[in-house]
Amino acid sequence: QVQLVESGGGLVQAGGSLRLSCLVSGRTFDIYAMGWFRQAPGKEREFVAAINWRGEDPLYADSVKGRFVISTFTALKTGYLQMNALGPEDTAVYQCATGPALVNYEDLYNVWGQGTQVTVFS
Repeated sequence: QVQLVESGGGLVQAGGSLRLSCLVSGRTFDIYAMGWFRQAPGKEREFVAAINWRGEDPLYADSVKGRFVISTFTALKTGYLQMNALGPEDTAVYQCATGPALVNYEDLYNVWGQGTQVTVFS
C-alpha cells in the first residue's frame, strides 16, 4: 500500500523560496505520475504541477510556470516541488498525489498525502 508524506512547508516572505518533498512509502511499481495540488482557504483544490515517476515530461499550471520546478528522485522514493519567487497568492495547503497517468486534473490521482501548509507574507 502506497502512502505519501509531504514536508517542507512553512512561513516565507514574498519573493522567497521553499522546497516541498513528498516521500513515498510502499510499492512504487504502480506509480506512473506524481502531481502537486494546492488548496487556498475558501477556494477549490487546484493543479500545480505533475511529472512522471522517472522525472520526465513535467506539466505546470500557468500560474506557476517559470517559478516552480517539479522533480523526482526515484532512488530515494521522493518527489520535490521547488517553489521560487513566492507571492501571497501561493499561500495554500499543498498536497502531493500519485496515480497511473500523467494528467493535470485530480480525478486520476488515487493516493494523496495529508498536505503541508505554505504561507507567504508580504
